[in-house]
Amino acid sequence: MTDLSTKPYLIRAIYEWCADAGFTPYLSVKVDANTRVPMEYVKGGEIVLSISQQATRDLTIGNEVVQFSARFNGVSREVSVPIYAVQGVFARENGRGVFFDPETPPEIENADTGASMGATQIASRAPASRTPILQAVPQTAALVDQPTDSDVGQGVKSAEPESPDGPDKPDKPKGPPRGNLRIIK
Repeated sequence: MTDLSTKPYLIRAIYEWCADAGFTPYLSVKVDANTRVPMEYVKGGEIVLSISQQATRDLTIGNEVVQFSARFNGVSREVSVPIYAVQGVFARENGRGVFFDPETPPEIENADTGASMGATQIASRAPASRTPILQAVPQTAALVDQPTDSDVGQGVKSAEPESPDGPDKPDKPKGPPRGNLRIIK
């Protein structure tokens, strides 16, 4: 029997928690040859994607891959991220989520002869642990304060100059105002 990973289940759970709490779920992804994302938004081999209902269409978080359509700078693009490439899933507003140890792609893990990499390179790699790390992301400009041309409908955040109000002004919540909840019977 094959070992069933908990990673896709944790990604789905944090996604649902974000949706229920009114937060914006983000995926942190390590980009490789098997990852289909707009390469112009990749920085340092990584990309952070918004996977909110407003930013994506036809989102599927499967056991092997996360797939969806999103608009990047007004152009609809198909995104496909293997589960092993997901480094974390977290809420934009407070940085809470689940972060994972780095994983090697399945073809490297299953390489018996080291055809895709030298045998010494494979041996020197630390084995990837599949145990998630639960933590909160610090509110840093590198992860959180990276708005795009449009906050709604964009699947990725990129750097933008500081606002004239100053760097310490907190982000305002996006979407309709929350509060004044009424229960109608």
